[in-house]
Amino acid sequence: MHLPVVDFTSPNAPQEFCKSLHETGFGVLKNHPLSQELVESIYTEWLGFFKTEAKAKYPNDPVKHDGYFSPSVSETAKNFTKKDLKEFFHIYPWGRYPAEVSDAARRYYTEGASLAATLLNWVEENSPVDVKARYSMPLPAMIEGSDHTLLRVLHYPPLRGDEEPGAVRAAAHGDINLLTILPAATEPGLQVLGKDQAWHDVPCDFGLLIVNIGDMLAEASGGYYPSTVHRVLNPTGEGATKSRISLPLFLHPRREVVLSERYTVEKYFNERMEELRGKKY
Repeated sequence: MHLPVVDFTSPNAPQEFCKSLHETGFGVLKNHPLSQELVESIYTEWLGFFKTEAKAKYPNDPVKHDGYFSPSVSETAKNFTKKDLKEFFHIYPWGRYPAEVSDAARRYYTEGASLAATLLNWVEENSPVDVKARYSMPLPAMIEGSDHTLLRVLHYPPLRGDEEPGAVRAAAHGDINLLTILPAATEPGLQVLGKDQAWHDVPCDFGLLIVNIGDMLAEASGGYYPSTVHRVLNPTGEGATKSRISLPLFLHPRREVVLSERYTVEKYFNERMEELRGKKY
């Protein structure tokens, strides 16, 4: 499985990027417009934040799902029983935001959402005619005015050696949303499951931008753009002593948007939450 690195500034970038999304569910961009300096500043200050007890001042809201999620309430991937080895903070435009950090993550949220509209336009323009006809509205319009798009600041702590057997940093899973935009993390470990049913490393050079399809876009495109399973491996050797910071932006449409004849976004989201959490949110 080959994941090409596409130059965002190339005249052929939209076609090459969407070809990769169609074939693998992933696209990797270089020379993209997101500020690397901004990303680095977020990684640095949020790593410091996660090392303090200030994070406990913002416990996650069980209904709104904003705030800080400790390792004890971290995610358990679908079909897995062990919690992922991570902690994270959920940032929404309307949600709580730590006073202990700058507004850098909020500025990144705005930059990422703007780029998302461009990428969704690429996806739509490069969809086959029959696939494009399935979309209930232009793809960029699905996220216009949405307050559900989520920026997650993720911290995978160094491994202590006493982790529960079978627990990993992020078990194999697919994303629920339309697209996920992810700057290369501070450490490697991200892998994608190929059509050959083998795991393949995702390019992780600092400065790259990784984009993957979510289940909602797979639903809206009738599977033309596949939501590919991915995971984050536990590091070994010296890597096991290092933290890993990651910054995924999950693009969520407005709840009333129609994805397919079967689903609105709200129906799809609630169904998935019932699978993951056992009840409706």
